[in-house]
Amino acid sequence: MRRRPRRTPGRSPRPPRPRRGRAPLSPRHRFRVVIPVVLLAFIASVLLVEGYTTRGFTGDQEGLRGRTSTGVPRAVADGGPVVDTTDDRPRSFRTPDRTVVLTFDDGPDPTWTPRIRAVLDQHGTPGTFFVTGQQTTRHPGVLRSLIRSGHEIGVHTFSHRDLTTQSPSAVDRELALTQLALAGAAGINTSLMRMPYSSTPSALDAPAWSVARRLGEKGYVLAFIDRDTNDWRRPGARAIADAATPSPPGRGAVVLLHDAGGDRSQTVEALKTLIPRLKAQGYRFTTLADLVGTDRLTSPVGTADLWGGRVFVAAVTVSGTMVAAVNVLLLVVGSLVLARCVVLIVLARHHARRPRAGPLQPVTRPVSVVVPAYNEEVCIAKTLRSLAASDHPVEIILVDDGSRDGTADLAESLALENVTVVRRPNGGKPSALNTGVLRASHDLVVMLDADTVFAPSTVGRLVQPFADPRVGAVAGNAKVGNRRRLLGRWQHIEYVMGFNLDRRMYDLLHCLPTIPGAVGAFRAEALRDAGMMSADTLAEDTDITMALHRTGWEIRYAQDALAWTEAPATLRELWRQRYRWSYGTMQAAWKHRHALLEHGPAGRFGRRGLPLLAVFQILTPLLAPLIDILALYGLVFGNPLTTVLAWSGVLAVQAVCAAYAFHLDGESLRPLWALPLQQIVYRQVMYLVLVQACLTAINGYRLPWQRLKRSGDVMLPPQPSPRRP
Repeated sequence: MRRRPRRTPGRSPRPPRPRRGRAPLSPRHRFRVVIPVVLLAFIASVLLVEGYTTRGFTGDQEGLRGRTSTGVPRAVADGGPVVDTTDDRPRSFRTPDRTVVLTFDDGPDPTWTPRIRAVLDQHGTPGTFFVTGQQTTRHPGVLRSLIRSGHEIGVHTFSHRDLTTQSPSAVDRELALTQLALAGAAGINTSLMRMPYSSTPSALDAPAWSVARRLGEKGYVLAFIDRDTNDWRRPGARAIADAATPSPPGRGAVVLLHDAGGDRSQTVEALKTLIPRLKAQGYRFTTLADLVGTDRLTSPVGTADLWGGRVFVAAVTVSGTMVAAVNVLLLVVGSLVLARCVVLIVLARHHARRPRAGPLQPVTRPVSVVVPAYNEEVCIAKTLRSLAASDHPVEIILVDDGSRDGTADLAESLALENVTVVRRPNGGKPSALNTGVLRASHDLVVMLDADTVFAPSTVGRLVQPFADPRVGAVAGNAKVGNRRRLLGRWQHIEYVMGFNLDRRMYDLLHCLPTIPGAVGAFRAEALRDAGMMSADTLAEDTDITMALHRTGWEIRYAQDALAWTEAPATLRELWRQRYRWSYGTMQAAWKHRHALLEHGPAGRFGRRGLPLLAVFQILTPLLAPLIDILALYGLVFGNPLTTVLAWSGVLAVQAVCAAYAFHLDGESLRPLWALPLQQIVYRQVMYLVLVQACLTAINGYRLPWQRLKRSGDVMLPPQPSPRRP
């Protein structure tokens, strides 16, 4: 019976060791595939609710100004402050002598509305509160307190928009949303309304009268004013009380005050003076419903409207909270993206400008090259021929890991010098690599994937850093070899801009987290110290790199050691590869998390490499789509021009970073025409992959190894010469 390997305490990965073979897609796994889509749909719904209720669609601001309209009837312009346009013949209502209606706009406010209500209740004075839908959904309890105290409620639109600048559909939406808010917050609706920015009936112009007529068709009675206190200017409590006092004495008035929109302490103090003063002069206080001659202008809603309103209030509350959080996250993400670009460019420039003098004693001794292969018949010949053409002495060991397609037979039929084919039962890539290392004749071992093509100079350049005895491993510069199609170009941009530019930064900070499986070299002694290649994770290259750091070995990056690897040719294959990479990287980071608390090289990697890995390879990519989501939000609900300019600015930053990376690697800038499409399409796919990988890691699912299909179309282009900035 085969014994299970013993695990070292504190170094076991999470989740556990993956199963071999291909497992069927379980219902639980299918559920995790759906979660990213559901998450995106939820974010889109939240933004849709918030945008629809607070901003309206871009085309709504066509306005009513300039439209044909009959003039304001003289009976209205010269009439009282309450106008009823529900019939064909508009009517107006004047305030009786020695009668005052105190009205308050823009609430409810959690601070000032209760204080104003307390003053009114203390003096037994009714008030009329024209509330906005937005404030109502935020503070429903304050509205309910007003109603319990017997105060009158009117509509002041949902978002305090100037209705003369809105389209008819936007006006209707403002009304409907406000009534929903009232129904959900207090179970009422009202036919009393005050248009924002309105004043006296005599100030009505043709566009405002057009809106007034439309509101009348909807059944609203409109409230204007007799006295404007201008309390929003904060002129002082005495000035507010004087402005609210009817003039000449004895005349009635509808008085405008505010209970929200800023500090209303002066309004509160003014009421304490105004109400006793007017009562002493024989004034009575009433509501607008009394002026119209009806018991009330508000009424309770039915059960269906009540629950519809409650759902609406809950949705608006959630969306408002979520959008506020998204805005904060966007600020964080934007800052991180900008900081990352600046740091990458600065460090990459420093890395490129370092003296490149070769070692005092160049490494010329032979090197063992290990190539693990499983069903690689399509591409193995090209790989082996490129290695055989190396200008550095090499021993090539092809480890056939139980291939069923004739990979080993084809390799032997090539009859290449210094190529040894080792056949073994299928045991997985880490085991195959260990087999190759144990068969190696030399102390320096180069590893590459079976779909990778080396330039003749690659091996020689890759092993030069080993002249320093502290170096345990070296990462090469992997490039996409099949970049003729759009998906290949996108990955080419990603490799040059992301992977290799990042490696320059990590190299300077001495915390390189991954030696790519496509091109890496190791000191055999260092591999033994680190425990050899492990099958604990799906990212054995990241795992061994972190283990080498923790055992005290230096890791270097040789940017001129070029290798061309075959990138996935379809979105399905790309998804599978990046899913495995992301999940394996999380496994490796969790396995080596204790490096955060260790000392020496291990602690340096733990406190530099692991946080950078978490921030720039997990956190930032997870949050980066917020930029695109809010760009769509701006196009639909905001200013399209401003949105396009902002998104273009983000793209420009990415383009500058990409262009500099291509310049450093000596690459042509032509593929960068695909960068905008990469940001729109490719990056979203990577986001969904990362979300799924995170959910898998949290859930602890044992993801099986997923081998990619090969096409064998890797091309060896002319070698670019890395340039200095």
